[in-house]
Amino acid sequence: MATVPTTTARAAGTCRHTPPCPDATSPDRDTARSTARHAEQGWSLLCNGILLFEDTGELLPDGQIVEPRRGPTGDGAGAER
Repeated sequence: MATVPTTTARAAGTCRHTPPCPDATSPDRDTARSTARHAEQGWSLLCNGILLFEDTGELLPDGQIVEPRRGPTGDGAGAER
């Protein structure tokens, strides 16, 4: 089982990307760079500490859960049928 780091580069103040990754509270937070990707498990760890899941759900660094976003029809746009 993979271990998820508890301290991120952003939290430690070492995000060296230009421009810097958006903060975990920013509306565009899921555009931060991926620091770890585990496609076989369906998640990526972003530089700002967010766990981004393949269904577009998110787990924020403070433990808050962001529900997956659905397409305009509510059917999980882009999902295979």
